[in-house]
Amino acid sequence: QVQLMESGGGEVQPGGTLRLDCTASGTIWSINEMGWYREGPGDQREMVATTPNRLTTTYADSVKGRFTIARDNMNNAVYLTMRDLTPEDTTVYYCKLDFYATGFWRCTVWGQGTQVTVSS
Repeated sequence: QVQLMESGGGEVQPGGTLRLDCTASGTIWSINEMGWYREGPGDQREMVATTPNRLTTTYADSVKGRFTIARDNMNNAVYLTMRDLTPEDTTVYYCKLDFYATGFWRCTVWGQGTQVTVSS
């Protein structure tokens, strides 16, 4: 069974910085996408920053220039550095992993979610 361990959430003042970490454990043959999403309006889950493959990074327009995502392929992990945080960034963030457990068995798993709160 593949599971995701999330850490790094918490409360910070506007303009502050947090780093979200996500590490996968279990049997993984190959990773496709690994990244971070968050709850948006109407409880919809929206992409924040992700690595659709090991060579590419994708960011939501609202976080470009502030957030940076990096994948650690050796340890099946991703790290999201969030700078210049604003109250609008307050929500629950979720790690997403899309992978092949074997060469032909593709799966998607989500983390439990970690709360980020930006307030004075």
